[in-house]
Amino acid sequence: MPRYSAEFIKDMPKSDLHLHLDGSLRLESLIEMAKRSGVQLPADTVAGLKKLVFKDKYQNLGEYLHCFQYTCAVLRDMDNLERAAYELAIDNQLEGVNYIEVRFAPQLLIDLAKGINLDKVMHAVNNGLKRAMQEYNQSADVKNGHKPPFAYGIINCAMRMFGDKGFSPYYTNLFQLMHDFAPMDVIKLAAMELVRASVRLRDTEGIPIVGLDLAGQESGYPASKFKEVYEYAHQHFLLKTLHAGEAYGAESVFEALTECYADRIGHGYSMFIPEMITEPSITDKAAYIRNLASYLADKRIAVEVCLTSNLQTNPALDDIKKHKFKDMLEHRIATVICTDNRLVSNTTVCKEYQLALDNFDIPLKRLKDIVAYGFKKSFFPGSYVEKREYAKRCLEYFDLVAKRHNLT
Repeated sequence: MPRYSAEFIKDMPKSDLHLHLDGSLRLESLIEMAKRSGVQLPADTVAGLKKLVFKDKYQNLGEYLHCFQYTCAVLRDMDNLERAAYELAIDNQLEGVNYIEVRFAPQLLIDLAKGINLDKVMHAVNNGLKRAMQEYNQSADVKNGHKPPFAYGIINCAMRMFGDKGFSPYYTNLFQLMHDFAPMDVIKLAAMELVRASVRLRDTEGIPIVGLDLAGQESGYPASKFKEVYEYAHQHFLLKTLHAGEAYGAESVFEALTECYADRIGHGYSMFIPEMITEPSITDKAAYIRNLASYLADKRIAVEVCLTSNLQTNPALDDIKKHKFKDMLEHRIATVICTDNRLVSNTTVCKEYQLALDNFDIPLKRLKDIVAYGFKKSFFPGSYVEKREYAKRCLEYFDLVAKRHNLT
């Protein structure tokens, strides 16, 4: 198995296509933002928050998601939100990440009582990311062509579920306004509002909203319920990814593909676990998984792999070598290494690559393929021709870095 140094991993061009803004704040900044906005945190020191909230290990997905109530609370302030987006881009640039797709649920941050609507939320995030991009791309290395430029896209997340109170001011108000609707109808309505707004802001305001995601609790809230929402995205050339095969089995991935026109799959981890298939008509579970994996591979539908996050939210996964990333590699599925949540999972893109390369047999050619998928399977905010040219520049740089580190 080849050995890759931390220096090489940092130097090589990278992307992060599954990156939650509200799960990736700097801890020091979170404390400052909370003081500025009058938000009460369980502790006011980095050490205290690491002990009580942002842990190295979590008992389950519920405890993991508990962290977001604090980050979302401080991000309902547009200065804090723009700062968080700016710092996230900077943090990625500092570890050699050239392209990021930042995703979040804008409706979690809307607070109409404070004058915060969806347009303001989207502009704040875009302003922070754009400022960081422009600063980076003014550097001599980029201008002289020695390094690829930095670029980004924004993915808006619709929520699979939310409660009638306490989830966020927007969702609480929506339930109050539509109290005669069934809860699932309110949830779907919110998702449709989001996708329509995303297309409008992309087309009229020039905000690089490149994709739609479906996040939140998978079990009990199947992707098929959001078919119309994804049809709208599909019909308006908005690309599509879904959290699927994270806490629900292979059928979740199948639904994402067949009901929601998925261009990529978020996580996909549990699609290789036969015991998680619950549909009674699927009698040969191994064959079903094999066929699904073959379809994904053949169509080059990329899976956004989040190793540390999966380790933290799946108690049964007690050894990284048991991760289904191995199965994805064996089935030749297009895989992209991602962080999920830099703060909540205490990770970076470099850490995720190191974890993958130290524990799975990935020759240099295969590593270059994984890096390439990060650029080629991105939802790049430009034409296909522009994306190809950008990917080509990044992969030529990969070859230069590999040569510099005596890897051939």
